[in-house]
Amino acid sequence: MTADIKVPKAGGGGIPPTYVPARNTILLSYALAYAEVKKADAIFIGANAVDYSGYPDCRPEYFDAFRKLANFATKRAVEGKKIRIETPVINFSKKEIVERGKELKVPFEFTWSCYRGEKKPCGRCDSCVLRAKGFKEAGLKDPLGVKK
Repeated sequence: MTADIKVPKAGGGGIPPTYVPARNTILLSYALAYAEVKKADAIFIGANAVDYSGYPDCRPEYFDAFRKLANFATKRAVEGKKIRIETPVINFSKKEIVERGKELKVPFEFTWSCYRGEKKPCGRCDSCVLRAKGFKEAGLKDPLGVKK
């Protein structure tokens, strides 16, 4: 089942209609369970609180709260071996993310998160606009041709 929502072309106030309820909570919960089974020491998530659309589960406070929850929710943490929740780009601008990605040789042609969910990025929604801004400010060409 899909939902038809009006995807904003750019910006706006408040939490946009593209918000997915509890998305990061669900993803992190699965990751936490898997990390415990695999005896992993950390979970990494690429959430960003600088250039983002206003989603409540992309803020540092949210991740601080989830870390506390994780310490109570797993046998491993209760027994003294906590699983770290790492947010390495939480305070990066999109420019900094693009620059770091270039350093790490990220295949940017395979990365995008257009809200319209089509075969190509639309270039107009908030996600596309922020991506284009990051590439432009980093002085790099977006391999997908998304421009602002």
